[in-house]
Amino acid sequence: MNATMALMGNPNSGKTTLFNNLTGARQHVGNYPGITVEKREGRLKIEELDITVVDLPGTYSLTAYTQDELVARNFLIEKNPDAVVAVLDATNLERSLYLVLQILELGTPVIVALNMMDEVRRKGVSIDKGRLSKLLGTPILEMVARTGEGRENLLQEARTAMLERRPARRELRISYGHDLDETLNAMQELIESSNFLDGRYPSRWLGLKYLENDAEVLALGESFPDVHSRLLELTGTLAEHCRKTLNTEPECLIADYRYGFITGLLKDGVVTRPTTQARFDITDKLDMVLTNRLAGPFLMFAIIYLMFELTFTLGEVPMGWVEALFGWLSETATAILPEGLLSSLIVSGIIDGVGGVLGFTPLIMIMFFFLSFLEDSGYMARMAYMLDRVFRIFGLHGCSVMPFIISGGIPGGCAVPGVMAARTLRSPKEKIATVLTAPFLSCGAKVPVFLLLAAAFFPGAGASALFWITLGGWVMALVSARILRSTVIKGEATPFVMELPPYRMPTLKGMCLHTWERVWQYIKKAGTVILAISILLWAAMTFPGPSEEQTARFANERAGIEAMTWESDAAMEEALAVIDNAEAQEALRSSLAGMVGTALEPVSKPAGFDWRTNIALLGGFAAKEVIVSSLGTAYSLGEVDPEESTGLSEKLRTDPAWNMWVAVSLIAFVLLYAPCFVTVAVIGREIGWKWAAFSVGFNTILAYGISVSIYQVGMAL
Repeated sequence: MNATMALMGNPNSGKTTLFNNLTGARQHVGNYPGITVEKREGRLKIEELDITVVDLPGTYSLTAYTQDELVARNFLIEKNPDAVVAVLDATNLERSLYLVLQILELGTPVIVALNMMDEVRRKGVSIDKGRLSKLLGTPILEMVARTGEGRENLLQEARTAMLERRPARRELRISYGHDLDETLNAMQELIESSNFLDGRYPSRWLGLKYLENDAEVLALGESFPDVHSRLLELTGTLAEHCRKTLNTEPECLIADYRYGFITGLLKDGVVTRPTTQARFDITDKLDMVLTNRLAGPFLMFAIIYLMFELTFTLGEVPMGWVEALFGWLSETATAILPEGLLSSLIVSGIIDGVGGVLGFTPLIMIMFFFLSFLEDSGYMARMAYMLDRVFRIFGLHGCSVMPFIISGGIPGGCAVPGVMAARTLRSPKEKIATVLTAPFLSCGAKVPVFLLLAAAFFPGAGASALFWITLGGWVMALVSARILRSTVIKGEATPFVMELPPYRMPTLKGMCLHTWERVWQYIKKAGTVILAISILLWAAMTFPGPSEEQTARFANERAGIEAMTWESDAAMEEALAVIDNAEAQEALRSSLAGMVGTALEPVSKPAGFDWRTNIALLGGFAAKEVIVSSLGTAYSLGEVDPEESTGLSEKLRTDPAWNMWVAVSLIAFVLLYAPCFVTVAVIGREIGWKWAAFSVGFNTILAYGISVSIYQVGMAL
């Protein structure tokens, strides 16, 4: 028997931890149709039930201010899941219950899971779940999602709800005072008598949505113009009355009465606190140090630097294993396949192209593991809190911090979810500034390029190099934001309030699941998008190839060398190798990609980039990981003997066209130039295609200016 269970809750309530606990690795991550909100689904078996578990976006309410709230609400109404579990942070019941009240007002049966009960007990607080269950008329369970405590009770409660099937909707009715109740009753009568919106929604709930000026419901109501206009009239009359008598709006009164209802609940013997609480909570103790105005920032930088050092130290050996594996694959394929286009495609296009990206998987995996620890422990939110003071100086909002961190404020992020995270910003101008500058940070796609160049030109200092590159990305993002906010996106800053979740010890299982999700996305991208682009670039670097005259010239030179008298066969082979290498380079230069790269050399030369680097950077417009695979393919196609190939970093280090300043210039350009096409598409959807085009042009021009300055000054010194 198939069934659906939805998980709802506030951000940082432990909802996703419970989702991982229930589903393990049996998960699928996608997007809701037509929008960019992440959709998480997993599978769960409870006896005879085959259950699809849906992890709805974290939200504080069901009022459709953001896409996350709208997605959660529409799922409850339209999909009508067999069981709904509201995961609550039991250490902050007042705030958490606000969402539960809205679910109950919608008439949706819900199982309430009081999560983090271990922290509640540690504080000496007791919650009478039986009393709370009776007052709300819904099952209440105690849980610790992090350790799995209460999991079986939840599964049994969910199974009971699914087998008994959903009862008829019973909406929670809260009194909102005489004036609002009178209007709500009139609205309810009108909605029910006219079958407004075909009876798809509870009548009293629709009345509340009109009083709250819910844009989504108002838009739906326009299809019933007569009833819609009458409801607007009732809303307007009440709003005018509230302004005159109470100097407030109906939606503010609704929120006040809901919180008043919750306060009454909690005072009615539900929560008992100790009379004295002399000791500090562990979170408060840690925050006294970790978020200290002076010590906090230094500790934050130290933690980030330590993460880089551990990543490189632990990842060095497994990265060597992966590189050796792809080297063996390349040699084996060369030995087995006859010389020709097929051999070239498989060795240079696929193995060397994709292998260049996958070679960094161990480092990426270790970095994601540490990132998961910082996120799950609650420290990432503290980083946002501390950086808010800095962000305000540069014209950004405190809520801009999380989009920056997600985009690659700590290397390993991705600009796509980072751009989407900017939805939390209510000010359109602050949102535009955040979206345009977030791609300057070190996303996971750029990290392989930085690792490659650090290994080639800063051996033994990879962690330091990545640390300074990361800081450089932050500086450029903030300075650019200040410039944009002072010129094309002028406007006042808005105030910022942020919730700091309590510190928690992450579980190994949760960290491994989060790490695997991200690493699998990286590997999948290498096996699909990057593979496809690598093959296209191989074709562009192979065809149309050298002319007959060029081929004949090299053949004549080869014949001339073979006709000469040599002291030894080794000397002749060395002379022939020089001809072979020159022919390979000429073939690459006369290909379509080579011609484009050569045509761009007059522009790129001031920044230190030759035609092969130009090919890689053009591929980077599609996906930044392709830069490494393109360089791998270019140098593979241009080498004498693939069987004697060395690592790509070694090839770059020994190439006369490269030096330290070329590497630094390229690092700056890759860090700053146009976002990949997926990010550009998301920017277009989020803030408009005009700004997406601006992002491509502004970022590339800025990157070029910085790179030229670095190279010219460096070479002059």
